[in-house]
Amino acid sequence: MITLAHLSDLHLDGSERSADRAARAMAYLNDLPQPLDAVLVTGDIADHGRTDEYEEAHKVLSSPHPVFTCPGNHDVRSAYRRVLLGQDGSEAPINQVHRAAGATFALCDSTIPGQDDGLLSEETIAWLETVLGEARGEGPVFICFHHPPVTLGMPFVDSIRQRGEQRLADLVVRHPHVVALLCGHAHTAAATTFAGRPLLVAPGIVSTAKLPWERGDFVDLRLPPAVAFHILDDDLRLTTHYRVIV
Repeated sequence: MITLAHLSDLHLDGSERSADRAARAMAYLNDLPQPLDAVLVTGDIADHGRTDEYEEAHKVLSSPHPVFTCPGNHDVRSAYRRVLLGQDGSEAPINQVHRAAGATFALCDSTIPGQDDGLLSEETIAWLETVLGEARGEGPVFICFHHPPVTLGMPFVDSIRQRGEQRLADLVVRHPHVVALLCGHAHTAAATTFAGRPLLVAPGIVSTAKLPWERGDFVDLRLPPAVAFHILDDDLRLTTHYRVIV
């Protein structure tokens, strides 16, 4: 069995409010009585992509559990690389692969520098195809990125979703060991399918986005942060639970 905590959209900006919400979520995860196989953070870690925001994130995301991150449209690749990954600053896509509990986590960079919408570049698609090929026969694979590659019925979020998704769909169809795709960006929990696999969207940490039929402003700053727990059992059946952090 694989147990994974999934959070997204911290938008750390140096403010006490953003830091407190992220710290509360991580404190809840770090205080769990048994270890998680991984904590996944699907982007928009920083709000402006500044070095000081990633330094704050480095502290906030400290955990006894393995922590895997990928960038979102508010992140800046060079500063992200230097502070969170200890690498030289580069504007190339930040694609990473991790192994945990017998599973492969392919963390794809869906960002387009300077834009809010997303795209898996040709470089990233080629990298992902290699990762999926090498992982065949090595257990289940989770594909992770920031931007949902489908519409969610949220007009603003849908206008800045991931484009060019057919190339990703073709890859997923050819690789049955992909068990789910995990993303963020929407600031609300959502569950749908993509290429016949579960597509699970993490709730937001910094804020919650309202659905079109709900009252009030689109962004709700009052609702508490939340996290998702994805459990993959030995029969490769995936179950997701959600917890609000009060």
